[in-house]
Amino acid sequence: MQQPREKLISRGAQSLEDAELLALLLCTGQPGKPVAALAQELLKEFGSISATLSAPWEQLQRKSGVGRAKFALFQAVRELAKRSSAEALQDRPLVVNSENTRRFLVDRLGGLHQEVFAVMFLDTRHRLIRFEQLFTGSLTQTSVYPREVARRALQLNAAAVVAAHNHPSGTAEPSRADQLLTTQLRRSLEVLDIRLLDHLIVAGDQTLRAGEA
Repeated sequence: MQQPREKLISRGAQSLEDAELLALLLCTGQPGKPVAALAQELLKEFGSISATLSAPWEQLQRKSGVGRAKFALFQAVRELAKRSSAEALQDRPLVVNSENTRRFLVDRLGGLHQEVFAVMFLDTRHRLIRFEQLFTGSLTQTSVYPREVARRALQLNAAAVVAAHNHPSGTAEPSRADQLLTTQLRRSLEVLDIRLLDHLIVAGDQTLRAGEA
């Protein structure tokens, strides 16, 4: 059986399983626990690659085989992924619900442990002007003020926005409150001639529309 590094070189990174990719990042295990077993253990505990890479130091330091150097590497990989996806959106017009948009939002919101409401502010060609986390709540809810979203869109001279929030529970199904918020956001923005292109829910590595924008 090929080792992950040789498999990547001969067949491409897309051929590797999640645990194999994580094992490449970890590089080493510990006495009595090979790196492949450590990778599997981390994925089982945190549930996904995104959640593992975004796990806080307070949790990771309790895992044997994960020290400050590996924690720093996890953070660097996450930041590189964020900047790469941001460049992709800035370089060409945004296609709503495209894979780039989905990955962009999952990278930023998928691994968070408390609920966050964020907005992608876009220009007239639907290119990204700025991404901002505007409101932060508890594990179950956050307070969102549509007028504040509209005010910030005006400040940035945005022509359109994509709103998003995460469900730390991992369940992407929209609630009635999510649907109502979509309606309120649309109404607050449309009086300013700013389009709400979408309102997406991020749950782990999944995305789902929160309501009709």
